[in-house]
Amino acid sequence: MENPEQQNDELHFNNRIPLQELQETADKIKAELRKVIVGQDDFIELLIVSLLANGHVLIEGVPGIAKTITAKLFAKTLHTDFSRIQFTPDLMPSDVLGTSVLNMKTSDFEFKKGPIFSNIILIDEINRAPAKTQAALFEVMEERQITLDGTEHTMEYPFMVLATQNPVEQEGTYALPEAQLDRFLFKIKVGYPNLEEEVSILKTHHDRKLELPQDEISAVLTPDSLKTFRNQVQEVLIEDKIFNYIAQLVDKTRNHPHLYLGGSPRASLAIMNTAKAFAAIQGRDFVTPEDVKRALAPVLRHRIILSPEREMEGMTPETVIDMISQSIEIPR
Repeated sequence: MENPEQQNDELHFNNRIPLQELQETADKIKAELRKVIVGQDDFIELLIVSLLANGHVLIEGVPGIAKTITAKLFAKTLHTDFSRIQFTPDLMPSDVLGTSVLNMKTSDFEFKKGPIFSNIILIDEINRAPAKTQAALFEVMEERQITLDGTEHTMEYPFMVLATQNPVEQEGTYALPEAQLDRFLFKIKVGYPNLEEEVSILKTHHDRKLELPQDEISAVLTPDSLKTFRNQVQEVLIEDKIFNYIAQLVDKTRNHPHLYLGGSPRASLAIMNTAKAFAAIQGRDFVTPEDVKRALAPVLRHRIILSPEREMEGMTPETVIDMISQSIEIPR
């Protein structure tokens, strides 16, 4: 009988595309973040998947549960530039994108780039800024470019937005418009740690003394490697029955009695690309129905809107997503 190592070697050998390096790099990123972050494994994995799927992430949770520090440390595992923007009610679009300034020596206007011109952008409390400033993100999130004074400015590769928001405190906040929510690949909900994890957090902070958590994190992924990995993810095989499964799931959201708004074709594409990335980080070059089901909640929860009656009853988008998932036959 073959030992497990031989079987693993054969598994990698039989893959159409070499995914071993991608899988190892994903594991390294997880290992780096676990040096500091306790009990957020799903959160970390979704950040890695969104990076491989070339998507942006909206992170929702109450204050103090390491949303911002996790996003910041995740950016530190990449050999790229990082920028943080604190959204406030008085923030203007020019504070984010940049502005044209008159050069007194040349008498010409020069464009001064704003903090959005970086690789990994952390937007803290995105729902604090008014609609005008939020709208400044529409073009750059979708097309990786901005247009100012008739001139297009392209973002450097890679470009990823990580935005946080607080779901509890509503005073001084502005709800994100549906068009902007749709530009986020995922909405990740971060919850409280359990008792055991909380004890571990206390011990970790005690042992660290005055050392900064970011000093413990090393960069493990370069832009060139990321480009290679993203190309490999796109090559992951999807059978026709999986295409049909994804389409059925999203189509069901559009005529479900509990929903006022269903998912768009962008949601279908997001599920497909996410499922490919889930398969790739597990070393598989083909998508399974389980990969699709794992993608449903983070991809759909911010794209569907409950009917007013169901919302008043306290129903959540996740409940409806689970109902839809159970109502569609899983392809075999």
